[in-house]
Amino acid sequence: MWAFRYAPDWLEAVSDLVDHPVVRSMEALPQHAKGFSCFHHSALVSYWSWRACLALGLDARSAARGGLLHDLYLYDWTGQRAPNGKWHGTEHPRVALKNAQAFFRLNARERDIILKHMWPLTIRPYRYLESFVVSCVDKVCAVAELLRLTPDPAAFVPMTPPCADALPCPEAA
Repeated sequence: MWAFRYAPDWLEAVSDLVDHPVVRSMEALPQHAKGFSCFHHSALVSYWSWRACLALGLDARSAARGGLLHDLYLYDWTGQRAPNGKWHGTEHPRVALKNAQAFFRLNARERDIILKHMWPLTIRPYRYLESFVVSCVDKVCAVAELLRLTPDPAAFVPMTPPCADALPCPEAA
């Protein structure tokens, strides 16, 4: 695990998502800094959004889930264009939402988080405070990655808790 401990409640909130093959496929996609994948970025955004919403008395579960899926666009964005030819910055939230809805059941907050996390580029304002929190955390995490202030992705291991009753035990690395 990274230098900080993930709370069991956060793992419970994202347990059906975090080891899903489509979510883990984000590990192969680059993100803001060299060596930092889209999956690692999304896991950080998810965790810190969950912590912030928990402290604020908001829906931390939706923030964790929306945060993990907010960049589920599944293409290499470094060319600055989405597959449809439009600019990645404005287009990827819609692509991520479409992908997330194809694989997971989302509530209204989770959909709003994914769709609006690039505000003000997405123009429409947040409907929920959780969306605002995830959007702010996303921007902080992106800057932290660029400045190398984040945990080393190489120290990251599968996040499912060992031998939890409802979850399979991860293999020892």
